[in-house]
Amino acid sequence: MTGENTLVVGSGLVGSGIARRIATAGGAQSPQASVTLASRRRPATPPEAYGAGWEALDATDAAACARLLARVRPARVVLVHGPSDVTWCEDHPERARAAHVAVAENFAALAPDARIVMISTDNVFDGHAAHNTESTPVSPANAYGRAKLLAEEALLAGAARAVALRVSLVYGHEPADAGKWLNFFAACAHRLLRGERVEAPDDHWTTPVVLADVAEVTAALLDADGPLPPVLHLGGPDRVTRAEWAAEIARILGAPAELVVPVPRARTRYASRPVNACLAGEILPTLPATRSIAVRGVREGARLVAPAFTGTP
Repeated sequence: MTGENTLVVGSGLVGSGIARRIATAGGAQSPQASVTLASRRRPATPPEAYGAGWEALDATDAAACARLLARVRPARVVLVHGPSDVTWCEDHPERARAAHVAVAENFAALAPDARIVMISTDNVFDGHAAHNTESTPVSPANAYGRAKLLAEEALLAGAARAVALRVSLVYGHEPADAGKWLNFFAACAHRLLRGERVEAPDDHWTTPVVLADVAEVTAALLDADGPLPPVLHLGGPDRVTRAEWAAEIARILGAPAELVVPVPRARTRYASRPVNACLAGEILPTLPATRSIAVRGVREGARLVAPAFTGTP
């Protein structure tokens, strides 16, 4: 691969957020460099609106990946690929594994010299530890975690400059008419603003990270000079239960506190998630590329995201 072009594979909440950050802020790119999103379906927000392009791609198809790489010629690749609905993966474990691993293998084989950052997950841990660092032994909690871990291994085995960036629960704005909200913050915010109750587990711990900070860290890793550790963790500074987090979202939005109803995790769609979906990054704060990035806690992150839901400046 040549040039300074960036390819982001996956155009959901996280992929689109990363592409937007790179396209609007530039990073190491020259004015002639491009940012391209690639996915099966066109993103809801046209990438052209923020200076990126879009290409249709089935990333499990090696020949299609080869053709796209020949056109885009990226020096930098971000993989935000594969089914991420934990419940769906639990019901279709082989399909989940095949999709995640195939994409990692394709890019390891076809772009082995590119800087590749793959967004991975806290589900590679079983949840027994309150905080999982890069040195914590992996033990996937569910089918999604097993698929992501296999994808990490496939990518790192074949691409010398690849990084698996394990990220805690990512949150950001999604429109009310999105149909299915992909992040907990959006699901809570829209329901609370409609006066609906939100049932949230009081026994499921997370370290949420606002999308803007995930995009900032990813862009910095893509720009980094020299080698990087193969596995990095990005977790927010606050360890909270989903019930505590939902209460903070209600407070920031001005919604009645009684709309948030704490319930056991076993009664919710999060039953298959690790009890502690928490990541602690020991390495990111020490790297020259990322040590100046202050990752926001849930209160500051909520204040950043809330205006997009309420329509206030």
